[in-house]
Amino acid sequence: MGFIVSGTKSFRKATLSLFAGGFVTFAILYSTQPLLPVFTDAFHVLPASASLTLSLTTGVLAVTLLFSSLISERWGQKKVMAISLFLSAIMAILTAFAPSFSILVILRIVQGIALAGLPSIAMAYVDDEFDARSLGTAMGLYVSGTTLGGMSGRIIVGTISDFFSWQVALGAVGLISLLFAVWFWIGLPEPVHFVKKKVPVSEVFEPLLQHLKSVNLLCLFGIAFFLMGGFVTLYNYIGYQLIRPPYSLSQAAIGWIFAVYLCGTFSSAYMGKLADTKGKSGVLVTSMSLMLTGLLLTLVPLLLVKIIGIALFTFGFFGSHSIASGWVGRFSGAHAAQAASLYLFFYYAGSSLIGTFGGTIWHFLGWEGIVLLISMCIGSALALEAVLVHHEHDMQNRLPDRSIPHPFHTIKK
Repeated sequence: MGFIVSGTKSFRKATLSLFAGGFVTFAILYSTQPLLPVFTDAFHVLPASASLTLSLTTGVLAVTLLFSSLISERWGQKKVMAISLFLSAIMAILTAFAPSFSILVILRIVQGIALAGLPSIAMAYVDDEFDARSLGTAMGLYVSGTTLGGMSGRIIVGTISDFFSWQVALGAVGLISLLFAVWFWIGLPEPVHFVKKKVPVSEVFEPLLQHLKSVNLLCLFGIAFFLMGGFVTLYNYIGYQLIRPPYSLSQAAIGWIFAVYLCGTFSSAYMGKLADTKGKSGVLVTSMSLMLTGLLLTLVPLLLVKIIGIALFTFGFFGSHSIASGWVGRFSGAHAAQAASLYLFFYYAGSSLIGTFGGTIWHFLGWEGIVLLISMCIGSALALEAVLVHHEHDMQNRLPDRSIPHPFHTIKK
């Protein structure tokens, strides 16, 4: 059987289903983010504590992702992803009935475990099933689903919580996610290049250790850690600033600011495709530079300029994520699923650790401190990208015959 090629019916079905899966995952994962100020008031907790409803979820998700490939090897990619989406939607509904902050956090931790069944497996599915020339576009469309899901979840939660309550808002996200989970199950083509097998745990962790010895992959993992950490930190605490004077925005208005996620929906597909034709390195640097520019604009007191800055920051982030995640397959060899799991482990670990630390920064240094923290994250990612390019160039110079294509590309013909 051939690979899925752009422009075909199978390509449309696969990308739309993956779009739906990404939508559900991120709508649920970040559904509590616009509610952090609400949790601070309702449960009388500090901003750093309120952020645990997101940070612990992403932290558990990061660890569980390392085992998701082991389960998918035994049960099958599509089955594991579908079960993950259905369980996540059910857990989202249950969080609406949490009687206390502690119970809410516990439910969100369980939710993080359930959510782990899709992200890395979806990346491995794209790597296994799509033609090499369509990889950037397919990955970009999947990431677009994550951006639209993250945006829609935040807007829905922010708006409904303002008119009703945070419980009704979380329940609504859960019901919507159930519908998208059905769409995913019906539409995603069965994988044809994946063979189920019982893999010993040692054989799963051995490739993980090998990947951790790769300078190129470590650079990409570090880029994911710093960029995602900075991204989540901005969105975690921007609501605390905007809900105060001189802005005094309502919860619904703050929720609608997340509409700038549409910039990410466009940039992930556009920048991913641009990287396929212009080269990943230069486009990645451009995307991170846009992040930094947008971040600095949020220091301007004028609300309109601040929103433009958030939009530009979001555009740059999702462009960067689309390129970096698609770049992982180049260095993963025959163990793409494990490489994807590690990438996402660092991605969500950054969200959890830096996102929570940002609460302390906000408490003592305010928004200027948040901007400084995120600037340091972007600077670290740019430095790692420079190391990656330098090391890859050295490796290419050492090849005895540069006309021989990279193994990753010889598979997808």
